[in-house]
Amino acid sequence: MIEIYAGNTALTTIKEQGFSQELFNAFLGASGGPKWFTLFGLDKYLFGEFFQGRTNELNIIGSSAGAFRAACFGQADPVAAISRLADLYSHTEYSSNKPTPAEITESGRILLSNVLTKHGTNEIINNPIRKAHLVVAKCNGLVASENVLLQGSGLVSSFIRNKIDRKLIRSQYERFIFQPQSSNLAISDPDDFKTTTCYLLESNLEKALLASGSIPMVMQGIKDIGSCPKGMYRDGGIIDYHFDLKIHNPGLTLYPHFSHTLKAGWFDKNLNRNVRAENYDNTVVICPSAQFVKSLPYQKIPDRTDFSEIESKERIKNWQNVLTQSSQLADSLHEFIEQQNLDNIKPMKALIGN
Repeated sequence: MIEIYAGNTALTTIKEQGFSQELFNAFLGASGGPKWFTLFGLDKYLFGEFFQGRTNELNIIGSSAGAFRAACFGQADPVAAISRLADLYSHTEYSSNKPTPAEITESGRILLSNVLTKHGTNEIINNPIRKAHLVVAKCNGLVASENVLLQGSGLVSSFIRNKIDRKLIRSQYERFIFQPQSSNLAISDPDDFKTTTCYLLESNLEKALLASGSIPMVMQGIKDIGSCPKGMYRDGGIIDYHFDLKIHNPGLTLYPHFSHTLKAGWFDKNLNRNVRAENYDNTVVICPSAQFVKSLPYQKIPDRTDFSEIESKERIKNWQNVLTQSSQLADSLHEFIEQQNLDNIKPMKALIGN
């Protein structure tokens, strides 16, 4: 039900030492909205069993839905938190199939408040082991506007610039990483987006988390997050959709991903541009097999278009089925780890092609 890919260094390390949680010091969570439902079973297994009892730091880095997951993993009971997120998110309903950005934003605010509950924010900020890092994009120029025409014009400009060269959108977007004060995360970006780190505080965590999932044109942006420069903050996936960063901390990176496609930023989704192989040298990617995807309702991974294309009751039923079926991925990974079937790991070049 799963396929596992590893960069050159990661593959060598695993073949020498076996596949164990001690090898990993970082964890990535991609953007993608309800596509994440396919990983629900893996998330419960990884943070309920695989990483249970861990004593060394694990830097969990997420954008958008990946940031929501990171916030769950940083709580005292990560399995209960990720289960709340799955339940609340999968049962989301709007007043129509074309809800306003204000309605979607308010729904997201309520959802995250219920995921965090009373003590979640404090648990995330002070977790000594599982350290959540929430990636947010600060928008400049027209893309910072809430006026539909102005924002739309800015996004069209971004699409055109990015198609020419990803670096041409650096003036429009800056990366902000909200992290615990005790974080030791060290990264670099070959595209050289301006990157600022801000400490997670009781006063800014919920805003930063909502901002990380605030899709342009779909949701309202989040203005003036505490302890950060004033401005408009939106979906972290704009810059870091599936990530193309170098993590410099020692150890490997574990990356459960919902598909076989890795794209650096949101504007790269429909381009042939690949992520850089050198940035995945220490990374292990786990993704659903084609066989698993074919077993899902409509033979596809859930996505945001389901909100408008599938009637609510049927959509919710389908999503519940996906969440249940996702346990098969956890079973497959558990079997792989128990049996140490290391020959089943494929080289990363088979995934990203360079």
